Amino acid sequence: QLVESGGGSAQTGGSLTLTCAASGYSYSNYCLAWFRQAPGKEREAIASSHTSGGTAYYAVSVKGRFTVSRDNAENTHTLQMNSLKSEDTAMYYCATGRWVGYSVCVSGGLTEGQFQKWGQGTQVTVS
Repeated sequence: QLVESGGGSAQTGGSLTLTCAASGYSYSNYCLAWFRQAPGKEREAIASSHTSGGTAYYAVSVKGRFTVSRDNAENTHTLQMNSLKSEDTAMYYCATGRWVGYSVCVSGGLTEGQFQKWGQGTQVTVS
């Protein structure tokens, strides 16, 4: 199960932090991705990292502004969003892919079908 929290409203240039709490997992290695879907647009992966460590992937649209992190002890994942823009307005989802290895996880091009578990989504509105 993935439970998201932390969405809401922010002004342009502001910050928000999204948290994704994972529970009930029988395995510890997986790819965690953050997707977002704006009205009228397809869901897109904007950031991802693998629990085995290493680097993270960021879409061009968020690189330098968003940062992913995780607390392995608490099994929580965080998306820190700074310098928010109006175009960041969207529903945000976290998702886990058990069979997505590290190299695929951080190379970009992730699709929804690679992820088995999804958070409920949290709305981010920037104005």
